[in-house]
Amino acid sequence: MECNHHPVNEHQCSIHSPTLCIDNVPILDVLSLSEKQEVMNASIGKKYKKGEIIFSLGHPSANLWIVHKGSVKISRFSSSGKEQIIRILEQGDFTGELSLFSHTILNSTAEALEPTEICLIQGKIINDLMMKSPQIAIKFLEKYTERIEMAEDMLEQLTLYDVEQRIIKILLKMLHDQKDHHTEDNTLILPISKKDLAIMIGTSQETLSRKLSFFQEQGWIEMIGQRQITILDQASLQQFI
Repeated sequence: MECNHHPVNEHQCSIHSPTLCIDNVPILDVLSLSEKQEVMNASIGKKYKKGEIIFSLGHPSANLWIVHKGSVKISRFSSSGKEQIIRILEQGDFTGELSLFSHTILNSTAEALEPTEICLIQGKIINDLMMKSPQIAIKFLEKYTERIEMAEDMLEQLTLYDVEQRIIKILLKMLHDQKDHHTEDNTLILPISKKDLAIMIGTSQETLSRKLSFFQEQGWIEMIGQRQITILDQASLQQFI
C-alpha cells in the first residue's frame, strides 16, 4: 500500500496505490472507482508492531478497521483478566461494523499478531454509501449474521464438546479456511500461536500440546515446528467428533 507518510506509523491512504485495502474486502467490491476514491480519501493508514493494541475495551466506536496486511486478534476479558479470543482477522477482514448501524462502545480488544497495516475508515463515509447503495448494507448485515453464527458455534463447542473434539474441529476449520485461500494440500499453517489456540478453545497450552502429541502418535497428524500441522488421516479425526 503506497501511501503518503505523515507522522510515524500513520499516513493518509492514496487512491493511486497499486493495491487498495478496500480491494481486499469482498463486501466493498460493488463500489465504483469514484466511490472508492471517496472512501480512500477519507481513510487513514496505520502500522502496528507485533503485540501492539489497535483498540481496547470501552473506547467509542465510530470507525471501520480493515486489515490490509498482517493479522489481528480480537479478544474479550473477564473481570478477573481471563482472556477469550473471539476471532482472528487476516488480510481483507474487518471489524467495527456495529458502529455503522448504532452508536456503540467497543466491547473487545484488538491486538496485532505480527507487523500489521490497518485502514481506518470513518463510519459516516460507509453509512453514506449504504444510503446510496442498499446492496452494501445487505452485505454488511450478511457478514454480521455470519459472525453471530460463528459465536453460537463457539459457544456450542465450549459447552457440548470435550477438549479433543474442540481441538479437532478448530484444526479442520482452519484447514478448510486455508484451502479457501487456494491452498490445496493438507498442511495447516496455524495463524496463531499454540498459546492463543488453547485460549480460543478454552483449555491450557499444556493440555493442547498433550492432545496434539496423542493425535500424532495415532498417525492422524504430523507436527512440524511450532506452527505447522499436516493432517494425515482426516477421516479418523472426523470420526472422533
